[in-house]
Amino acid sequence: MIENRDFIVFGLQPWDLNIGSTCKYTAKEIARKNRVLFVNKPLMRSAQFREKHKPEVQKRLNVIKGKEPEIEQVGDNIWLFTPPTVLESINWINNPKIFNYFNKVNDKRFARHINRAIERMNLQDYILLNDNSMLIGFHLKEFLKPSLYIYLLRDAVTQVYYHRKHGVRMEPELLKKVDLVVTNSHYFEEYAQKYNPNAHMIGQGCDVGMYSDPKDKLEIPQDLKDIKRPLIGYTGSLTTRRLDIDLIAGFAKARPDWSIVLVGPEDEDFKNSELHQIDNVIFLGRKDPDDLPSYVKGFDVAINPQAVNEITDINYPLKIDEYLAMGKPVVATKTTFMHYFEDHTYLAKNANEYVEMIDRALKENNQEKIQSRMAFAGEHTWENFVHKIYKHAKRTEQQKQSK
Repeated sequence: MIENRDFIVFGLQPWDLNIGSTCKYTAKEIARKNRVLFVNKPLMRSAQFREKHKPEVQKRLNVIKGKEPEIEQVGDNIWLFTPPTVLESINWINNPKIFNYFNKVNDKRFARHINRAIERMNLQDYILLNDNSMLIGFHLKEFLKPSLYIYLLRDAVTQVYYHRKHGVRMEPELLKKVDLVVTNSHYFEEYAQKYNPNAHMIGQGCDVGMYSDPKDKLEIPQDLKDIKRPLIGYTGSLTTRRLDIDLIAGFAKARPDWSIVLVGPEDEDFKNSELHQIDNVIFLGRKDPDDLPSYVKGFDVAINPQAVNEITDINYPLKIDEYLAMGKPVVATKTTFMHYFEDHTYLAKNANEYVEMIDRALKENNQEKIQSRMAFAGEHTWENFVHKIYKHAKRTEQQKQSK
């Protein structure tokens, strides 16, 4: 346990992201015993012009104009800092040396404002936690001089086009310079240890309490009650970057007696897909994150029909913990990482195997399995996740002090 310390938390996911995020949940958990300054992702020049209609861009413009405060308290022991600046959009630059120069200029500007916030908050002996941001923030160790710099590696961000361009070469360099790396998978641990021996797998956190209903108080939403059972459901963004439309269509057509319910916003590929012409595939649209546990409660089987690619194959699928925390039988695509969950889920490679596994999940479900799933998910609380960060952080600080 680390108590009564100051933390600065930043990453790829801003505070005002409209879905739950690891960065935000981690900051909130740290704030239970420490002061936390959560630094919002700064406004980029391209977004200032192309996305100025978005609320999050308007928020940053208002801060820059002095119409809204830079620092605001958003919870017990936690303050949100929105940098009153615009960083230059430089990812179009192909030359690594030129990109590195302007990236350092961006970081210097970013750090100047963070240092002012540090002074205003009177932060002392602070720990810097970076959630997977390997471009913005690359130089913050030099500019902020934290007592400890921790990098949380939990997503295959360098496989996304924007970050692949420069992140593939810059992330290893960042791993070398940070004091501690914590990861949510053994794959990322092995990768990080090539550059920093102080890299450790700590798993993932989940809001298990949110997806728990021991007193049966959660009410199944009305738009689920009228749907024919068995109800096979998914919650989350419907995007072809992560989900396989053909796979879903395959098992939906094979079992027209099942209702395949998809809860979440759709990308253009999903909106224009044949799934909308399949009678037993039902789209319920975007829901408030706080309502999602009620939808999961209404599922007979929860699914994660992922497309297998360089991102999904090695990423920790947080929704599996959410499904299991509710005690639901889970059928998911068999990726490299899903072996971590293989004792508590049913894994399938194609539509035929999905049909087979969903049938098994429906037939084999019982109270013993429900309790086993809930107990397994219960190990992955945000409290446990952050305590593992504390354990490695304390040991790292002790090693630094002894040198």
